[in-house]
Amino acid sequence: MFSYIYDIFVNMEKLTLQEEEAMLAVWQVGKGFIKDFMDVLPEPKPPYTTLASTIKNLERKGYLVSERFANANRYSAKVKEVEYKKRFMSGFVNNYFQSSYKELVAFFAKDKKISAEELKEIINLIENPEK
Repeated sequence: MFSYIYDIFVNMEKLTLQEEEAMLAVWQVGKGFIKDFMDVLPEPKPPYTTLASTIKNLERKGYLVSERFANANRYSAKVKEVEYKKRFMSGFVNNYFQSSYKELVAFFAKDKKISAEELKEIINLIENPEK
């Protein structure tokens, strides 16, 4: 199991914005067909063929798996949303904030994108992670 997750992380390609939007739809729906994912995408929705192409690319990159049902494929996520977030948030913090989450929070605090109340909630989460 560990080697499976390690392989996903090591081989995981960064997603484009279009691919991330498609993955958000897949994670929201779970197992589904292209139409199911199209239904949950925000406006403006991409053309069906564009979404279908994006979904195929995600399968090729190893983010999705498919099962054949008659003449259509049903897709599901091979990579869990939390795994993707951990992987790329770590990269983001490493690349832009010298591997310091403190620098990340300070950046948002200085730019007034996070309130004192939200910081208190974060401190509470750090001090009481089980809740």
